[in-house]
Amino acid sequence: MAWGIRIILLILLTVMSTAYAGNEDNQPFKSSLVIELEINDVIGPATADYIVRNLQKAVDRQAMAVLILMDTPGGLDISMRQIIKHIIASPIPVISYVAPSGARAASAGTYILYASDIAAMAPATNVGAATPVQIGGFGGFSEDKSSPDKSKDSPGPLNDPMTHKMVNDASAYIRGLAEMHGRNAEWAEKAVREAASLSAVEALKLNVIDIIAPSVSDLFQQLQGRKVNVSGKELILNTGNVEIQSIKPDWRSQFLAVITNPSMAYILLMVGIYGLVLEFSHPGSLVPGTVGGICLLLALYALQLLPVNYTGMGLILFGIALMIVEAFMPSFGILGLGGVVAFVIGSVILMDTEMPGFGIDAGLIAGFALSSAAFFIIALGLLLKSRHNPVVSGKEQLLDSTGVVVDDFTGKGMIHIHGETWQATCDQSLHKNEKVRVTAITGLHLQVVPIKK
Repeated sequence: MAWGIRIILLILLTVMSTAYAGNEDNQPFKSSLVIELEINDVIGPATADYIVRNLQKAVDRQAMAVLILMDTPGGLDISMRQIIKHIIASPIPVISYVAPSGARAASAGTYILYASDIAAMAPATNVGAATPVQIGGFGGFSEDKSSPDKSKDSPGPLNDPMTHKMVNDASAYIRGLAEMHGRNAEWAEKAVREAASLSAVEALKLNVIDIIAPSVSDLFQQLQGRKVNVSGKELILNTGNVEIQSIKPDWRSQFLAVITNPSMAYILLMVGIYGLVLEFSHPGSLVPGTVGGICLLLALYALQLLPVNYTGMGLILFGIALMIVEAFMPSFGILGLGGVVAFVIGSVILMDTEMPGFGIDAGLIAGFALSSAAFFIIALGLLLKSRHNPVVSGKEQLLDSTGVVVDDFTGKGMIHIHGETWQATCDQSLHKNEKVRVTAITGLHLQVVPIKK
């Protein structure tokens, strides 16, 4: 009897495991949780950090899908690729939704839309204009600003070998993303090479996107029962009664967004340099050195995430060095003027990209140029000169000062100096009202010598 029960249980387990294996590649989700993220601005290091961390959170919480609400003019290439790598590697579906009406997924947003398992748009939104505008690991994407009637054969930026190489790389990249999800690869390449753009209706007709939905609720109604291929597995979406959990950028993402703003990184760099210069000119102050060190470290961290032109950085440092030399060795303004010019040029070319949102405001540059010139040439010059002036207070000021003997004494006695009476010692005999000079200070005793007439 016991053997019979064991055989029956073994058969049941075998049948159940076979049924599970057969349904593994085509099974509905049991979870109803959807994690909602958002991209509402230029795509940069802070955006990439926010998306990547929360994609992992969605996996850890066993969510059914991740929904990315998108409205972006574009962003940095390195940040965009970081996001796309994690979207492709995600074991749960990623739905990119360009919304609300009036939003756009331009340039880098187009690549993210193509990389997503489900691409959706709200009415009156647009996608495209994905021509890269800056080559290199820190490149970016932006809309084409060339004239619409410009001939393709006329000389232009695409005829530049490096730009041509960059465009070919971007075209191959977006074509690969399109082929991965069975979307229109020809138009994707056109969006890169010709900065083409489509409305939501046109994008659906050309198989650029999968769905047009006026709202998130309508989007999930249309996704009910839809099959998606994620990491080689075909899954069925059960979106009839989803639970949407929105995750907003936390303090870390907001802090990263602040310090990776080019203008803020520039300010931190300047404050850091000012603080260290003040600390070196007045050792022991502590506060300028501490604040300057922290600001400089934050600036360097932000700048290594941003597309920095190191020639511009070098010119800024060279300009500051010239202004400091002007403070030490006045040259009738020649070095100071050269320092200001180098500082301004370096600040203008510091950000090595044409992406909107990744430049430094001209007013900020002008303000720091003038304040730096005033600080390094005038203020620092006065501080350095003050160090060579005689001491006018404290014990050090008593050295070499002149005092008057109160009463006759030999060895030890009292003298009157600076309105005070001090104990004094002298190797010679001194008489009342005789003038003496202080040669040393030991505790509260002065060493004096008589002043010869």
